Amino acid sequence: MAQFSPPPDTDSRASAIGLASGIGAFLIWGLLAPVYFKAVADVGAVEIVAHRVVWTVVLMAAVVLAMKSPAEVLRAVGSWRRLSIFLVTTALVTANWTIFIYAIIDGKLVQASLGYYINPLVNVILGVLFLGERLSRRQLAAVLIAGAGVGSLVVHYGAVPWIALSLALTFGFYALVRKKAAIDPLIGLLAETALLVPLAAGYLLWLGADGAFATGAGVGHDLLLMLSGPITAVPLILFMIGAARLKLATVGLLQYIAPTGQLLLGVLVYGERFTNAHAIAFGCIWVALAVYSGDAIAGHRAERRRRAAATAAPSTGR
Repeated sequence: MAQFSPPPDTDSRASAIGLASGIGAFLIWGLLAPVYFKAVADVGAVEIVAHRVVWTVVLMAAVVLAMKSPAEVLRAVGSWRRLSIFLVTTALVTANWTIFIYAIIDGKLVQASLGYYINPLVNVILGVLFLGERLSRRQLAAVLIAGAGVGSLVVHYGAVPWIALSLALTFGFYALVRKKAAIDPLIGLLAETALLVPLAAGYLLWLGADGAFATGAGVGHDLLLMLSGPITAVPLILFMIGAARLKLATVGLLQYIAPTGQLLLGVLVYGERFTNAHAIAFGCIWVALAVYSGDAIAGHRAERRRRAAATAAPSTGR
């Protein structure tokens, strides 16, 4: 029996939807989210995170229950082992959110962008250390070049760029734990924020009792804080749509949109300094990412050729 394959226009439509969704997700993470968090900077990083948790839970509960059955959600979170995993990922994502928002408020968006440029290379190192993966020569070269870039900043400023490294490490370990546990992205985000709701809501209530609660400063300000839910959930949903329809190599290249947007915002819009030391560090990182991406694309193409050869092999014997 002939195997059915979708018409070419169906494939191209799916790819177009995936590309638009992926670009949309990374543009939100790279441009819209920093602008948003800068707009509510007067609230403070901790209170912004608390609002982000509360409004994300509200939105994600509606989205998850619309897409998945309650039984599926319970199976995903209903064990002590799963709960312990979610506690770890919750701690990591909370640290990542707080540091990122602090960086925006404190005028360190350039350093934050450096962290998200470094992140793919951190993932490579974590894969070697915890998943038994092996580094190719190009990957090793990329890691060493990136390390030289970070080292140049340390030498120039006499201090470790802790925001960049903290963002890269927290998000890297977050992705590692999620990968090993095979956590559904939507259910995972709902569970992580739900675990934080008691702390977040308690903190907001305490601020309200103390008269320092930001909500109440005006309807516009209240609505702006409520938007922290969509700012968190929408790009994740778009990313999932894109990842399901695009090649892994394409998604890997698209991810550089976010830190590029953050870097441009920091320098061109918010007037952050971009010194010669930054130029050397970012230059090393960009070279490292070019080497890494080239290796990833070559590996992806080689894997496709191997699969095509394996599929065609049985037919040659007939």
